[in-house]
Amino acid sequence: MPQAAPQQAYGEARVIELAIEGMTCASCVSRVERKLGKLEGVTATVNLPLESARVLAPSGISDQQLLEQVSAAGYSASLRERHAAQHETEPGRQRASLVPRLVVAAALTVPTFLISMVPLLRFPDWGWWAALLSLPVVTWAAWPFHRAALRAARHGSSTMDTLVSLGIVAAYAYSAGQLIANPQLTASPGEAMGAELYFEVADVVATFLILGRLLEARAKDRAGSALRALLDLGARDAMLLKDGVEYRIPAEQLVPGDVFVVRPGEKIATDGLVRSGTSAVDASLLTGESVPVDLGPGDTVTGATINTSGRLVVEATRAGSETTLAAMGRLVSEAQSSKAPIARLADRISGVFVPIVLGVAALTFVVWMAVGGSTDAAVTAAVSVLVIACPCALGLATPVGLLAGSGRGAQLGILIRGPQVLEDTRSVDTIVLDKTGTITTGRLGVSAVDVVPRWTERDVLRLAGAVEAASEHPVGKAIAQAARAANDGGRLPDVESFASAGGGGVSGLVEGRRVVVGREPWLRAHGAEVPSGLRGQFSAREEAGATVVWVAVEGQAVGAVSLTDTVKRGSRDAVVRLKALGLRPVLLTGDNAAVARRVAAEVGIAPSDVIAGVSPEGKVDAVRRLQGAGATVAMAGDGVNDAAALAQADLGIAMGSGTDVAREAADLAVMGDDLGQVALAIELSRATLRIIKTNLFWAFAYNTIGIPVAACGLLSPMIGGAAMAASSVLVVANSLRLTRFAR
Repeated sequence: MPQAAPQQAYGEARVIELAIEGMTCASCVSRVERKLGKLEGVTATVNLPLESARVLAPSGISDQQLLEQVSAAGYSASLRERHAAQHETEPGRQRASLVPRLVVAAALTVPTFLISMVPLLRFPDWGWWAALLSLPVVTWAAWPFHRAALRAARHGSSTMDTLVSLGIVAAYAYSAGQLIANPQLTASPGEAMGAELYFEVADVVATFLILGRLLEARAKDRAGSALRALLDLGARDAMLLKDGVEYRIPAEQLVPGDVFVVRPGEKIATDGLVRSGTSAVDASLLTGESVPVDLGPGDTVTGATINTSGRLVVEATRAGSETTLAAMGRLVSEAQSSKAPIARLADRISGVFVPIVLGVAALTFVVWMAVGGSTDAAVTAAVSVLVIACPCALGLATPVGLLAGSGRGAQLGILIRGPQVLEDTRSVDTIVLDKTGTITTGRLGVSAVDVVPRWTERDVLRLAGAVEAASEHPVGKAIAQAARAANDGGRLPDVESFASAGGGGVSGLVEGRRVVVGREPWLRAHGAEVPSGLRGQFSAREEAGATVVWVAVEGQAVGAVSLTDTVKRGSRDAVVRLKALGLRPVLLTGDNAAVARRVAAEVGIAPSDVIAGVSPEGKVDAVRRLQGAGATVAMAGDGVNDAAALAQADLGIAMGSGTDVAREAADLAVMGDDLGQVALAIELSRATLRIIKTNLFWAFAYNTIGIPVAACGLLSPMIGGAAMAASSVLVVANSLRLTRFAR
């Protein structure tokens, strides 16, 4: 019996997550949801890429009942650990099984196609050789389609796999029947010119569709990578402090109450409380704050953040699945699972198309027999219907269009996850933009230097930079870099008697003068008072979102240096371009409101479209609120703190300069850090969708026209096969237009 799955209270109900195997298309998703929904009080959301179902069930419904319902729908299911991304390996196994099938199919299809289509390459009894070469392709290589068709048939339904299976079998069986009925049909090349054999049709259909299934499995295999990447952010080990002795242990062995040491440059192993030490902690991966936070005794720290300077002694308050990092993992998983599954266009239509084709083929045989036609004519007409209806072009329409679009995207630095992404780009009307790393660089830069009379900005910056050059604090590094640039890239003066205090500032002797740089209490501790003439300017800078530090020389405050997160070059033009695409830009950030308003004003985002000071959970809620107001939301971000919101958005776009978690949780990824690539990605995605829809139109038009003609006996299987090949060429040629897509 399976073990009880982790369950989440939900009023009088509970949430259960199932892993489901065997789904291949949108009709599979619909069937599982309908079957689970037949249990009283049960609602289910099935995610095809993740091969999972998130089920809300009353307490009276057992786990076993849910598993039996899925089994009754024709699929296998098991209870899944809600936070264990490592369990999501079925797509990887499927991909591994498809690779040898594709290799064998391609290797045998090429010679079969050549001897069947090129008369000069034919030899005596070539038909029997074609039948022999095709047999492994239509049986073993195409077995995934046959198995899915049989599974659906056992439960009284049909999918695109049903048509694929029947088309492959019909083309091969008809050809084999022709050979058996007339063994001398291909006895010599000259007599074989009129032979109606379609082994190559069966092989080509199987090979191309196996390729499409392999590409699909590859995309599925990446679906769980967001959670794996998120867990990888955590510290591997921790320095446990016990009875005054330090021990290195695996981070997962920490329990609440343990005390551990974090040195400069190390990741904090788990959530905790600082017992001693001061430092600046870089939490940008989790919070989006562009400036490291100064911490001291009594302050809380979060696991996976980075200690940038001083030594900290921390008491663990949460561990394992209770940490902030684990909670963010749950957010990503739940947001992905709750996203409404988007059926492929071909699969949606196949729910009606497949039963109609099967009915027309059967009706064709019955009518021909009823009107006195020969059995051979009836069989030929029925097989012609199946051959003409065999969805070769239909199967190529989406994967070839996606392949062309994604190939061109790769050249332009854009990654498109799959066909469902393209549907999302068509309908989005609002784009939420993270600030740090998306619109801004995420790095501090000196934006202003305010000085008292008789001092110049260059002199103040030079002295401050000389002292800060010895500091490891990000603020100090930014000041030192700006000072070198202002000094024409030259060498800064040496510093002697350097001293620093976490959260306070730095001091040292420069050119024989005592220079102090830091917050106002640090200056006072060194006997310097802040002049009233600079206080107003100081307040104005901070209200505008800047980080401001004071500079004192020989006990006299001589100026203040302001630092801000710098806006990327081109961000303003990118926002204009997004607006031209019909999108409303919204700035969403964990930074404070003053910083957010300043950045929004710089790039042209309206003040009413600024949402600031939000946590990762708050970002998800903000996206949900926009969706609840009727907006179709795209989101662009680059941090771990953006991952859950990227998954929640109708279209998630990750900046390539960001984290693996953000890239894996998104639907689209741009490899550069230019916001203009986001606009380009949407343009390319919409163009690719248009191509795929055109492909589908012609593929279905070909079937719609060809089926009645075949049913009337006016179309032989040979002509049907040729027409099917022509439709495939049309689909490929149309898709290749995307290779010329320009910026």
